Amino acid sequence: MPELPDIAAYITALEARILGQPLERVRLASVFLLRTVDPPLASVEGRTVVALRRVGKRIAIGVEGDLWLVLHLMIAGRLHWKGPQAKLAGRNALAAFDFPCGTLTLTEAGSKRRASLHVVRGEEGLQSADPGGIEIFATDLDGFRAALTEENRTLKRALTDPRVISGVGNAYSDEILHAARLSPVTLTRKLKPEEWQRLFAATRSTLTLWMERLLSEAKGEFPEGVTAFRPEFAVHGKFDQPCPRCGEKVQRIRYADNETNYCARCQTGGKVLADRSLSRLLGSDWPRTLEELEALKRR
Repeated sequence: MPELPDIAAYITALEARILGQPLERVRLASVFLLRTVDPPLASVEGRTVVALRRVGKRIAIGVEGDLWLVLHLMIAGRLHWKGPQAKLAGRNALAAFDFPCGTLTLTEAGSKRRASLHVVRGEEGLQSADPGGIEIFATDLDGFRAALTEENRTLKRALTDPRVISGVGNAYSDEILHAARLSPVTLTRKLKPEEWQRLFAATRSTLTLWMERLLSEAKGEFPEGVTAFRPEFAVHGKFDQPCPRCGEKVQRIRYADNETNYCARCQTGGKVLADRSLSRLLGSDWPRTLEELEALKRR
């Protein structure tokens, strides 16, 4: 799922291309993409783009008349910049937004259609699309701590809940927790003061690092390579590869379509966290430490 750094890169690239340009036409390949009926989609056509904003993990395109197109890319949605009047080709194509200088297209890989488009009116409409999480660069340590401790949840769940923090998902939460040297299953109300300071600093520094990197790239070419698996990541998507800090192999917890990646040596004091499916299978034989895990692999 595109997260805060990726969305920021998309918006930077779009500002250079469509700000001040008239939105000539919106073409839908899938009627299920559009989730609102009032204002009608046709009401934005012919209007000039006057603003672009990030609303959580959503991209909001504002046009004259205080109307907004709000795109939520979900897990597999991606944006592409093509020449004028580009065709909507392929089963993954969902929509095209035509401008005089080019066409913005939306695709979604896979068979599940989760991406969405809303047309809303005014600030009130935009607020209705906002899950309400705090903006990490608009809060301080006390506000950060208050948001994450409103409920006693694991750090992983708290960081990825859009009602708690805006714009952080599965990939960057792994990177943040590795940078902070904290376990993904630690409960928020169990953190010590120095751990809160590390987590707050790591959240800001990790997102800043990737925003600067992706924004720099977006100022040139359109960000076509948006992905949750980047070679420069420390742990996310790096299962069984060496941790860049200590050299131990990165571990994972798998659940549904997602997985959490972490370094047991750096983050959990050497403890291997139980993978739900495998721990049920192995029961009491589930390895509790890195040493037990290596011994199990040698059997």
